[in-house]
Amino acid sequence: MDKRFADRAEAGRLLAQELAARAWAGPCVVLALPRGGVPIGAAVARALKAPLDLLLVRKIGAPWQPELAVAAVVDGTPPQLVIDEGISASVGADRAYIERCVPEQVREIERRRAVYLRGREPVDVEGATAIVVDDGIATGTTVRAALRALRLRRPKRLVLAVPVAPEDAVASLRAEVDEVVCLRTPANFHAIGLHYADFHQVGDDEVVAELDALGKPAAAAPARG
Repeated sequence: MDKRFADRAEAGRLLAQELAARAWAGPCVVLALPRGGVPIGAAVARALKAPLDLLLVRKIGAPWQPELAVAAVVDGTPPQLVIDEGISASVGADRAYIERCVPEQVREIERRRAVYLRGREPVDVEGATAIVVDDGIATGTTVRAALRALRLRRPKRLVLAVPVAPEDAVASLRAEVDEVVCLRTPANFHAIGLHYADFHQVGDDEVVAELDALGKPAAAAPARG
């Protein structure tokens, strides 16, 4: 039996079902990591009748393996840099290398903010249940940076929700959140894309279409039930 998700739409529906079955206290906000997390986040937002916002974060890859995150930059004033000291040391990515990469990633964050959000203000998460969604986790460096930055906005409860991740990454992130919801933790995890039949690169147009379909973000959704 094929244990892969058909695509992000299927993964989003399954994750949304899992989250909708839970009783969240207080208002909810869904925050997706673009670009791959946006189709997942849109499905969750619809299921929870919650607003969808974006967490703009960019990973800094290893010098010879750009898909392996050694650090990440999160949108903010100023942008927040989070370094995975263990991975960066193991691949020889020193502080100087990481800091040289920061300006490029900050520029890309600014570009994405302009293209995706078009001047919309962030949804207020203070006092709300903030549910952070992505299409999967590999090392956890990128999402860890996003979670730490989001915690500064004082949500009442912080939840990480993903379709698939390695168990060790999930375990390492539990200290960053109040709850982790992960549908699958395969024993042989090599890359997120291997757990999807269709893992096409999500483009800017797809992100904008998902956001437009949900409409302009409103206040956090009220408690259900």
